Amino acid sequence: MSRNFEIATIKPNHEMAEHHYGKSGVKVLHVVRNGLVYSVKEFEVTTFLTLSSQKDYLKGDNSDIIATDSQKNTVYILAKKYGVKSPEDFAILLSKHFLSTYNHVTKVAVGVEELTWNRITYDDRGDSQKQHNHAFIHVPSCKRFTNVTLQRGEKSATVVSGMKDMRLLKTTQSSFVNFVDDAYRTLPDASDRIFSTVVNCSWEYSKDCQVDYDKGWDLVKNCILYNFAGDLGRGVPSPSVQHTLYLAEKEVLEKVGDIKSIEMTLPNKHYVNFDFGKFKDLVKISGEETVFLPLDKPSGIIYLKLSRKVNKL
Repeated sequence: MSRNFEIATIKPNHEMAEHHYGKSGVKVLHVVRNGLVYSVKEFEVTTFLTLSSQKDYLKGDNSDIIATDSQKNTVYILAKKYGVKSPEDFAILLSKHFLSTYNHVTKVAVGVEELTWNRITYDDRGDSQKQHNHAFIHVPSCKRFTNVTLQRGEKSATVVSGMKDMRLLKTTQSSFVNFVDDAYRTLPDASDRIFSTVVNCSWEYSKDCQVDYDKGWDLVKNCILYNFAGDLGRGVPSPSVQHTLYLAEKEVLEKVGDIKSIEMTLPNKHYVNFDFGKFKDLVKISGEETVFLPLDKPSGIIYLKLSRKVNKL
């Protein structure tokens, strides 16, 4: 006995929440010559495109795909045509290009990380320090980056800028006292200790504002450094990492009106006194000279995000 089965339409129990593709690790060095003086900027760029269709994923139909090779070449072509000013400006330029060139692109995300080159500086035959015209030294004191997103229909992009891996250390004016004294605690109070951290920080700019991104980045960095280190001669007390972090972010929002929010993590990279108790016959114990043992892990990690209050009517 045969049965005729009605073929039912099977509805998927899933949906594509988000999809994009792109090119990463696109390295570009832009060189400008002004007479005998050269200037350089080096970027590493990542591009992500979101298309209006999903047929490349669902059906293997590649007819809408803008090759990642094309995205890579676009980076070089736009750098040549328009030059590069700041990571933010270049990321915005790329985002607008992809949306204006390809109608089926609905969203663009561009990440740019800058590799810092400073002019080589040294005493030239006894004269004061001079900057070299065309020779540079890589100075990785921290890495500058930006992440820019722009969707079709938006007038302006979302710009998030930041810095990472900026390692700081000060040898005094840091304390940690009066924290919870419970059964699990072994760490004693410290009225004066080394304060070392690695700054990872990002901030979002308000939309529809004219921003000098280079100036904004420098201002944020200076706010962090000043609240960590203080006056060059007097320094500044740090009763806790939390307090230093708060003061730095607060000053950023006070000084840079175009920043709507800022967030930062500060891990506590510990340096502990080496115990010379067993070596008293070999070394003289002196408060003027001390040897510390660096302990990178484990470390405390402190996070804070400050946002501007929105005035409600």
